[in-house]
Amino acid sequence: MKLFAVINALLATSTVSAFGSFGKKAKAPAKVAAPAVATGFQKTIVVEDLPGVLPPIGFFDPLGLAAKADDNLIRKYREAELTHGRIAMIATLGFLGGELVTGVTPILDGSIKGAGILQPAQLPAPWIIIFAVTTFAIETARVQRAIYDPTSCTEEQFGKYRPDYIPGDLGFDPLGLKPDDPEQFKRKQTKELQNGRLAMLAASGFLAQELSDKKGIVESLVDRLPAGLVDGLVDSVKELIPEDIVGLLPF
Repeated sequence: MKLFAVINALLATSTVSAFGSFGKKAKAPAKVAAPAVATGFQKTIVVEDLPGVLPPIGFFDPLGLAAKADDNLIRKYREAELTHGRIAMIATLGFLGGELVTGVTPILDGSIKGAGILQPAQLPAPWIIIFAVTTFAIETARVQRAIYDPTSCTEEQFGKYRPDYIPGDLGFDPLGLKPDDPEQFKRKQTKELQNGRLAMLAASGFLAQELSDKKGIVESLVDRLPAGLVDGLVDSVKELIPEDIVGLLPF
């Protein structure tokens, strides 16, 4: 009996509470403030005003990468574009120059021959080591100029680019070509970017072509020229060179 009395009392209390709140506005549950998250997202760079944006295309970003990037990532994108463009310009010249003098260059007694993609494997080990060490030294110097010093920066700054760092500025300008005027400097930057973009396309084409048939770009071009044209060009060049030097030429 006592058990039934307790159950009836609980039911009565619930019924009174339910009908007591009928017609009254229920109280909204107390809101709990979401914990603050420090994202560090900063977007102050206007990408449309950066060097390399030219009419009629204007700012070209079909994947919307810039819209999703903060200032640090924008600087990283631009640094990567400049670095790849410079490497591509050197590579393009290396393909053409290396194949033009193949077999006749005094370096390594003319033993480096064939298509550009096959030439690095023919280099002696010391040359490859020198190349690797030089590349590492240049890249280390670039990172030290571009990124906060990890030994003295704050946790928020760790691994990020310095706001005052100019992308691609390695401090190397032996001929003093960097202009003082900001507008002229921006035009110089745009020219470098445009040439780098073209070189990246060219180097990619060179690699694809040589991988497909293992023939050098220069060899492929010569094979497609009309018969006798190359010999005629060589004879024309020889006429412009003094006779005592012509005898030293390998062709």
